[in-house]
Amino acid sequence: MENYLNENFGDVKPKNSSDEALQRWRKLCWIVKNPKRRFRFTANLTKRSEAEAIRRSNQEKFRVAVLVSQAALQFINGLKLSSEYTVPEEVRKAGFEICPDELGSIVEGHDVKKLKIHGGTEGLTEKLCTSITSGIGTSEDLLSVRKEIYGINQFTESPSRGFWLFVWEALQDTTLMILAACAFVSLIVGILMEGWPIGAHDGLGIVASILLVVFVTATSDYRQSLQFKDLDAEKKKIVVQVTRDKMRQKISIFDLLPGDIVHLGIGDQVPADGLFLSGFSVLIDESSLTGESEPICVNVEHPFLLSGTKVQDGSCKMLVTTVGMRTQWGKLMATLSEGGDDETPLQVKLNGVATIIGKIGLFFAVITFAVLVQGLATRKLQDGSHWAWTGEELMSVLEYFAVAVTIVVVAVPEGLPLAVTLSLAFAMKKMMNDKALVRNLAACETMGSATTICSDKTGTLTTNHMTVVKACICGKARDVNCSDAARYLASSIPESAVRILLQSIFTNTGGEIVVGKGNKTEILGSPTETALLEFGLALGGDFQKERQASDVVKVEPFNSTKKRMGVVIELSGEHFRAHCKGASEIVLAACDKYINKDGDVVPLDEASTSHLNNIIEEFASEALRTLCLAYLEIGNEFSSEDPIPSGGYTCIGIVGIKDPVRPGVKESVAICRAAGITVRMVTGDNITTAKAIARECGILTDDGIAIEGPEFREKSEEELLKLIPNLQVMARSSPMDKHTLVRNLRTMFQEVVAVTGDGTNDAPALHEADIGLAMGISGTEVAKESADVIILDDNFSTIVTVAKWGRSVYINIQKFVQFQLTVNVVALIVNFLSACLTGNAPLTAVQLLWVNMIMDTLGALALATEPPQDDLMKRTPVGRKGNFISNVMWRNILGQSLYQLVIIWCLQTKGKTMFGIDSDLTLNTLIFNTFVFCQVFNEISSREMEKIDVFTGILKNYVFVGVLTCTVVFQVIIIELLGTFADTTPLNWSQWFVSIVLGFLGMPVAAALKMIPVGAH
Repeated sequence: MENYLNENFGDVKPKNSSDEALQRWRKLCWIVKNPKRRFRFTANLTKRSEAEAIRRSNQEKFRVAVLVSQAALQFINGLKLSSEYTVPEEVRKAGFEICPDELGSIVEGHDVKKLKIHGGTEGLTEKLCTSITSGIGTSEDLLSVRKEIYGINQFTESPSRGFWLFVWEALQDTTLMILAACAFVSLIVGILMEGWPIGAHDGLGIVASILLVVFVTATSDYRQSLQFKDLDAEKKKIVVQVTRDKMRQKISIFDLLPGDIVHLGIGDQVPADGLFLSGFSVLIDESSLTGESEPICVNVEHPFLLSGTKVQDGSCKMLVTTVGMRTQWGKLMATLSEGGDDETPLQVKLNGVATIIGKIGLFFAVITFAVLVQGLATRKLQDGSHWAWTGEELMSVLEYFAVAVTIVVVAVPEGLPLAVTLSLAFAMKKMMNDKALVRNLAACETMGSATTICSDKTGTLTTNHMTVVKACICGKARDVNCSDAARYLASSIPESAVRILLQSIFTNTGGEIVVGKGNKTEILGSPTETALLEFGLALGGDFQKERQASDVVKVEPFNSTKKRMGVVIELSGEHFRAHCKGASEIVLAACDKYINKDGDVVPLDEASTSHLNNIIEEFASEALRTLCLAYLEIGNEFSSEDPIPSGGYTCIGIVGIKDPVRPGVKESVAICRAAGITVRMVTGDNITTAKAIARECGILTDDGIAIEGPEFREKSEEELLKLIPNLQVMARSSPMDKHTLVRNLRTMFQEVVAVTGDGTNDAPALHEADIGLAMGISGTEVAKESADVIILDDNFSTIVTVAKWGRSVYINIQKFVQFQLTVNVVALIVNFLSACLTGNAPLTAVQLLWVNMIMDTLGALALATEPPQDDLMKRTPVGRKGNFISNVMWRNILGQSLYQLVIIWCLQTKGKTMFGIDSDLTLNTLIFNTFVFCQVFNEISSREMEKIDVFTGILKNYVFVGVLTCTVVFQVIIIELLGTFADTTPLNWSQWFVSIVLGFLGMPVAAALKMIPVGAH
């Protein structure tokens, strides 16, 4: 079976599957009882192609708009432009001078002419009643007026489905429709023959069973949809930085309004359509909107920023002009949201299992019907009454047909693929509570197979709360881990050195010191920037004063390829100075001078270089992140078009930043090792720092290898084959090094790789990995969008929790499949053999429908929602090549099925004599009752596939206990009270005792089976 599944249903990958692969498996599933339900959680390929058409149309539209705007620029400069635009009355009354449609047409159409007519970005700022420095006012009245005129920043989503829609979908089941038709005919014939109400019992019994199945199914599906709705809402939460009421603050992307001043940096998503106000080196990736891979340069001449695009480089302030469904992104997202998520490999595989069993079931159903009818026809031939058919005999044929259809109901395990979704929805909801947001459904199950985790250091293994604790200024290293120590440092070095150090800290930064709510001073920026700015303040510096003393001419933001950041400032008298900071050895290599203890700039000789390198090594060996700060006098000639010089700098000093290891990381790494998961650290830091942290975390062992990115890049394929198995730390790595490592682990070694990332440049590695894990706090929007799971607290321990839940999902589905296949096998064979050998079926349509519900919906609820046990992380991972239906499962299925078949067969052939039963109805009721209790106890046994102890933690799983209780209570009601509808008769105490004991004996049988050794595959 595994080979058949891999061959026909194995094309679908955990992510990035082709449309052909998704289409192919759908065509193979031709036995489907209810397509609407079966394919509910699969991708809507039609909607996806519509979204792709919108992208292509956008690409063409924006390409034309750019060409037109470029042509327009050549003509309109110097022309006097007149406006024919009239402000609508309601807009004017609200206090604005431009309507939303006019605003939208400027940015979406890249309309330079209209922009100029309205007075450029300054003119639009005035017309929108906002200020570039202060932003919009935040009083409720002003905001509500703005919302009324310009709309809100949300796109239209398809309305959530109500409960009755799920009832309607559950009724679309073909087999249930056929049974309903049988029930209707049975009702009519029964009433005509036996009158009301006796003649209606059989028909009403089937109708009641159908309604019960439909309502239980719909309730389960509805609850599931609510869970997904909550998770979807979490996925869309994005926070943006804006200036409102002169204060920099963070707000939800959904609260953004036209007129808002938004601050954007590398990796941010442009949250609405807008215009560039000011900034440096801004490159925008518009591929998500247009499919165009070439980044677009945005500046004052080309100021148009489109919602949904990503900031690839640089930083800027933007004026929001258009929001929500008025943007192209809003329209695209409305279509994409209907496209749904890709189905997961496990869903597809179980659709394959359902198809195989469905074919077998259909074959058995046809044979059973044929045998039963042939038996009746033979009896009539012997009686010589084959031409005269009574109503009772026709009712028997109808009953045989109903039994055959019900065999198909039981045989086609429609619940298998849906059990995956149920388990994933349950796991995703619980993982959300454990600080992990799953963006891609398949990541849940894939994480359970992970064999390698490539983790960042900063913020994941460490706390990301950074402070400067050591500094080497003017050649002397000192501790500066408190304000007093920093002030002492400032007083002990020449004033000129302090001045240049403060200028370097406060001008060459991606952070900012602002006044927030309640007039509190806030430091904004990355943890590294925050640590340096705090150090600058501790030295006695004034951020605003330093920024006003010079003008920033050019900025080259930090990125993980260059490992440095640069800025050029213009001082008074048209004198330019460049500041540079970054990875210590890289920036120090660009220096040829340094500031000595007297504050003089002197050449950097061999002894001084060696001394500074030793300082770097000393700081790094204490697990400190080291940064080197340097400057360069440029002179009087520099243009913003010129590149920032790369050499000839003067070293100001080296700082050591402490970022402590997170509590619990060492234990989590040990758990991973016990679980057969290799943890590798991939960081941009100095190799000495990386090794010190890796040892502290328990990642670097005595036989492990630590290597630097540049050295790794030079290795040949043969060398990598020997190196990678023992590689535990990669320092000074670039994003492409991480990508190469991930690709080789997946292709050369067939590993299932999980990768963490927070920066924009991590996107390729996150995309390449089997599971991309983005950081929720420090991660950019680009990284989050490329990831499958977002770690909301940036904590490595949460990654281990995700792995545990992933394993739990996989094991839970296996338990459910084992349980369901056992019921399938027994129900099929019992009815088939009885029909062939005795001419009647012991399990009627109503009884089989009840069994189907125990097996499908209730079984999935009970087994697919088991919480993870700690011993899950003591097993080896399944990996890429593990069989889903394992030998262990086959052993349990076949052994348990054989026991149940023997018991039921004995009851059918010897039951009357063994228990002194006279009527067939009592015997069939005993068989039905025993069969159901076999499933109840088998459900308990299925909680563990290999362990004999199946009761550990059972009372903590309220769903499981609830399902079992409901099953037993309802079974008692069916037997004792609903006999006329369910073809049962009340049983005495001894018969109840026999049913329960025979069911219970399945548990010792299951325990004995678990002692039979079988291979893993």
